[in-house]
Amino acid sequence: MANKQNKNIKQQPHAAKHERVDKHKVTKSFPKWIPFAIILFTFMLYMRGIQNSFTNMDDDFYIINNPFLRDFSWHGIKAIFSSFYTGNYHPFTTLIHLFEYQLFALNPIPYHLISILIHLANTFFVYQLIDKLTGKKMAAAMISLLFGIHPMHVESVAWASELKDVLYTLFYLLSLISYLYYSEKGYKVTQYLICLVFFIVSLLSKSAAVTLPVLLIAIDLFKGRKMDAKSLIEKVPFILLSIGFGIIAILSQRSEGSINDLSHGFNILDRVFFFTYTISFYIIKLFVPFSLSAMHYFPVKSAGGFLPWEYYASLPFIGFIAWLIMRKTSFKRETIFGVFFFLIVISVMLQIISVGSAITSERYTYVAYVGLFLILYYWMEDLVRKQYQNIIIAVVSLFVIVFSVQTYARVGIWNNSETLFSNIIEKYPDVYLTYWMRGNFRNTMKEPQAALEDYSKAIELNPTYEDAYFNRGVVNDALGYKKSAIEDYNKAIKLKANYFDAFNNRGWVYFQLKDTTKAISDYYKAIELKPDYAEAYNNLGWAYMGLGNSDSALVNYDKALKYAPDFTKSRINRATERDKVADYKGAIEDYNYLANQFPKDARIYYARAMSHLSAKDTANACQDFKLSLDMGNNSAADALNKYCR
Repeated sequence: MANKQNKNIKQQPHAAKHERVDKHKVTKSFPKWIPFAIILFTFMLYMRGIQNSFTNMDDDFYIINNPFLRDFSWHGIKAIFSSFYTGNYHPFTTLIHLFEYQLFALNPIPYHLISILIHLANTFFVYQLIDKLTGKKMAAAMISLLFGIHPMHVESVAWASELKDVLYTLFYLLSLISYLYYSEKGYKVTQYLICLVFFIVSLLSKSAAVTLPVLLIAIDLFKGRKMDAKSLIEKVPFILLSIGFGIIAILSQRSEGSINDLSHGFNILDRVFFFTYTISFYIIKLFVPFSLSAMHYFPVKSAGGFLPWEYYASLPFIGFIAWLIMRKTSFKRETIFGVFFFLIVISVMLQIISVGSAITSERYTYVAYVGLFLILYYWMEDLVRKQYQNIIIAVVSLFVIVFSVQTYARVGIWNNSETLFSNIIEKYPDVYLTYWMRGNFRNTMKEPQAALEDYSKAIELNPTYEDAYFNRGVVNDALGYKKSAIEDYNKAIKLKANYFDAFNNRGWVYFQLKDTTKAISDYYKAIELKPDYAEAYNNLGWAYMGLGNSDSALVNYDKALKYAPDFTKSRINRATERDKVADYKGAIEDYNYLANQFPKDARIYYARAMSHLSAKDTANACQDFKLSLDMGNNSAADALNKYCR
């Protein structure tokens, strides 16, 4: 018996050596084309997204109407890096949008293509990260595939405004990979600085990158690095940057009023369940990515003051998950690292500081899921060792098929605002805000009746939502329902006493109904509430012009142009009124400005010609008539025959 035991002991080193050789052979024989096949497959799923339009869910703010994208100068770039915009600070992302806008204007195709290409790069770098982290190319392949095709990641890629998500992830991954090189290659300063620079760019792309220093410590522990003074001191610059950008992020959100005060509707216990619910939501959606939506709203409490049942069920669910993690397994170390990877990355998204109207967002899993994917891999590897290889292959294949179908479908949901908001309404039919947003889109698409239905539904669901009354008033006015429009504006003003837009618009309806006195009263009230309100000054000038009071009309046009020099409507109105009072020089100055702004508009040259004619300047008048005729204005031909023979 003793001899037999000694024999077994003697054979152990040989067996370990044999195992290392086999592992080396597997690594060496692993096809190099695998990561590129994964990238190609991922691109095929996202390719339809290239044809998607912009949506009016943030794309209008960050791209379509973003003033920072219009100023391509050092001054403009400086403003990007020194300003908050819509409650965010992500200057590097805005800088990329600036270049996109300068090159492609508002053609959505390049915007979507760039986001997809960055997602493909991220998929490749996830492969590189896992390969360096674990030394297992099979793990790298599976995790990068899941990262590339998981339906929960569509929001980050297909939503043009979420360029910040894929962009920060790109540099976040590069920083992690650089850190692994740094720790493997003898802690060289150059590699350390590269890691730090990538981190800074990631922070400038999106403040969510602040989690990276904690993840670096987790990687040190996972890789077995000793936690000495050197390892901690080298994290100090990263930690200081995280603190600084974290403060900036909070200040930027507060500047826009985006941080929610949940104390009015939810108590401390509710917020505990919010925390457990959000973690449970992301874990469940990892395996069952159905009923996805671009918005997952905060819950509505029942009459008894209770949250929906799933919020309370989330606490025992998390307890069950914790029990699974703490069970003795052959890969407990890897499981704990995967859990911490997930929690560290997603920690800033867990409604500890509540921002926005969504309790969970699918895009928050974009980087965080890498940790859970890692646990899945080790679990599958363990089952393969237990002779369940065929079952694992079947299950993984099924998941890949289901995820691929879901992702392809979700990319299509982001095609335009109609498809997007209709999909949200399917999931949340009782949320007034989505109907209002879809109504806005339908109104811009010249579908007033459909917009009217959406605004009415929003009001039905929330009778105190002033913006729905205001927007319905706009549509009612456009459809000729003047009385209904006034009723809507009255309701909006009753709900929001300082609603200057509602006063201005109600004044315009009164003006159309020939009640100029009420119109002027409303315009003055709008200006009282917003002293730099150019449109209200213009409308007031128009009202005085209708009363024949040219002096008052001109005073108000001057004020409108003082606050909005490019306000075309006021410029035309002032030029017309200046002609009327024989201020031909002033009228010509206005037409000169308009001609510079719209050099191909034949009507401007014709109007300027008439001003020249009134000023007895026949030569310039005839020149403008000719320019107008060359641009297709046939009325100019008669004027040429009459005045320029």
